[in-house]
Amino acid sequence: MSKRVVVDPITRIEGHLRAEVVVGDDGVVEEAYVSSTLWRGLEVIAKGRDPRNVPLLMQRICGVCTYSHYLKSTMAVEDALGITIPYNAELVRTLMNAALFLHDHVVHFYHLHGVDWVDITSALKADPAVASKLAFNYCKNPIGTGENELIKVQQTVAKFAKNPQGLGPFANAYWGHKTYRFTPEQNLIALSHYLKALEMQRLAAQMMAIFGGKNPHPQSLVVGGVSCVMDVLDPARMGEYMVKFKKMQEFVHNAYLADIKMAAEMYRDEPSVMKPMGVKNFMSYRDFKVSRDKYLFESGYIVDGSISEVFDINEDLITEEATHSWYADNEPQHPYDGTTVPEYTGLVNSESVGPDGKMIHSKNINPEGKYTWIKSPRYDGKPMEVGPLACLLVGYARNNKVIKERVDGFLKETGLPLKALFSTLGRTAARALQAGIVVDYALEAFDSLVENTKVDKETCATYTIDNSKEYKGRGIGDVPRGMLIHWIRIKNGVCENYQATVPSTWNAGPKDAVGTQGPYEADLVGLKIADLSQPLEIIRVIHSYDPCIACAVHVMDTKGNELGRYKVDPLYGGVCNT
Repeated sequence: MSKRVVVDPITRIEGHLRAEVVVGDDGVVEEAYVSSTLWRGLEVIAKGRDPRNVPLLMQRICGVCTYSHYLKSTMAVEDALGITIPYNAELVRTLMNAALFLHDHVVHFYHLHGVDWVDITSALKADPAVASKLAFNYCKNPIGTGENELIKVQQTVAKFAKNPQGLGPFANAYWGHKTYRFTPEQNLIALSHYLKALEMQRLAAQMMAIFGGKNPHPQSLVVGGVSCVMDVLDPARMGEYMVKFKKMQEFVHNAYLADIKMAAEMYRDEPSVMKPMGVKNFMSYRDFKVSRDKYLFESGYIVDGSISEVFDINEDLITEEATHSWYADNEPQHPYDGTTVPEYTGLVNSESVGPDGKMIHSKNINPEGKYTWIKSPRYDGKPMEVGPLACLLVGYARNNKVIKERVDGFLKETGLPLKALFSTLGRTAARALQAGIVVDYALEAFDSLVENTKVDKETCATYTIDNSKEYKGRGIGDVPRGMLIHWIRIKNGVCENYQATVPSTWNAGPKDAVGTQGPYEADLVGLKIADLSQPLEIIRVIHSYDPCIACAVHVMDTKGNELGRYKVDPLYGGVCNT
């Protein structure tokens, strides 16, 4: 008899997300539904405001992706007004973007996704001397893996284990799960890097603040360019950025990429990690300008997992629909004409598997109706995965030299076939490979900026807004989680309509009107769960996308009416709609 398993809330993400799966007697997922239980309201708040102020609001969509939304929103206004920003401003924006990418990818793997791969309790049983030697199998100059350092890591985590709350930040996880594959020594290596990554997180935030003024909400972007001209012209500030960047580069090569190679070695035969994807359409957009004619990432999309042909993107074919989303206006809409009218229908009474494996009464989604605050984006009617994997696959199909070298090099080192990229392991590896490209090539933008400021000090363009004209524009590009687009219409000098089509909307969107699933849901179908009371497999798949749910949802009731009230049960980890 089929059973329903609910994971709510999914933790170690940005925002609020719920996954429900229907599992057969064989433990294999037959149906999957992913629901966002959070809303925002910035699209509605933007209406009627001066478009130059809108980017400062849009960066508040999320506390993690702040710069991504700030940048694309600023670009949307610039596109609408026909502004070409100075070359210096483009390069400064790239350097800020590099700081964000490195911050985001390192934090994702170690602090959000890491314990899906790393068994912390196993690390406490490791032999530090053996682990120290083992680390050299994955890179020439490993970081944080000296025997004394590893002993200290064990002692630090052992102190957590002795306190009344158990393992502190590592408590209440599925330690000892059947799908963990690292040896105790490998777990200890990755645990050491987890702690080291906390330092790297701070370092990357400081890199952003050098040009942004502060972090996580930088203040230096303006419509027309950047306002941090004094920092750009200060050799000390520029040097500070480079020193911190080099430290990040060392960590990415000698910890992050090394641990991904270790994961590829040990998880290559784990079915829940290597299961083929449900959606094999991928889309990305050109980004990371490092010189006048060079970008690191390419634009395009591929279909059905074929890298033999890549297609150009026609933005007119992008739509969002709300058949299974808590909004009115179900029909597909282009974002320029998108509406944000809430139609909340709540959850229904049902049963699901409790944390002890027994059936319990619960509030579950209605699969026949609306069940999430996330819309269903489609390209020419097709679901698309966006993100680092999409970026690498499109770049590979475009014969991007750097991307091809990195992908082929990784596959050769690990002995994995190209088809292995179309999996949870491939998606996780792609994020690390993308970080490797950023740390090795983003400083080309730094060098370009230094050379250009010798002859050109301009950082902001002039422009005017004609209140008698109507404008529309979009800011588009690839951010750490994938392709992001902000769309704006301007009328009478103010914002008339605003929409954001974000990576986690593309990936986490529900079924559309014809029943086609988005990437999250499609990836869960066919997944075998070893223990229904410990669904680590579900969490590992979802985390591989690096969910940012605050970015993906958008609604508010402008009259202040209550749309729903939620009570979290800390014992069962469930959310009941009251």
